[in-house]
Amino acid sequence: MVKIRRAIISCHDKTNLVEFAKFLYENGVEIIATIGTNELLRANGIPSLYIGDYTGIPEILGGRLKTLHPKIHAGILAIRDDKLHCEQMELYSFPWIDLVVVNPKPVAKVIELSGGVIDEVFEQIDIGGITLIRAAAKNFRYVTVVVDSLYYPLVMHEMRAHEGAVSFPTRFRLAKEAFLCASKYDKAIAEFLDKSYIHTREEVPIFFKDKP
Repeated sequence: MVKIRRAIISCHDKTNLVEFAKFLYENGVEIIATIGTNELLRANGIPSLYIGDYTGIPEILGGRLKTLHPKIHAGILAIRDDKLHCEQMELYSFPWIDLVVVNPKPVAKVIELSGGVIDEVFEQIDIGGITLIRAAAKNFRYVTVVVDSLYYPLVMHEMRAHEGAVSFPTRFRLAKEAFLCASKYDKAIAEFLDKSYIHTREEVPIFFKDKP
């Protein structure tokens, strides 16, 4: 089992997050966080590293680009017993990332805040967070992914029981929950678009129109 030494945290729902992050810090876990989460943790006396300082690139494009960086995703996706992967991680000095704690803003909240305006909804669609979730779930053999505060006690219990690691069955269970979270997110956006009427300057091509 992989001992958790480094975590990425980016949470819209910060329920019980301070307590969980404090546990991680007290158990020797380095915490890397997006700006809002980083500010919360530091305000509560929990050392964390702003993700822009970690990658060397701050949030850009009006906040559209935060976490999509090779240093982050290589650390999550690399197979740890693959020689080539290990050599490339060493070549680029990319650290391993063992825990990903991410939950995006619920789509219902996104739609509510946008007033149902499609452009506004699209502006708030989460890209980086969902990508982190999918990457961590894909590599669950080595990485633990948590998408709901409901699972914080489970992860803490596992780390206490396994000297800082999380067991394979739990990582597998959490990966399933992560893929379910990502699929529900995309499905909710698709359903919103399906119910929306888009005004365009041009007619929709005939092969896109609904058949009678």
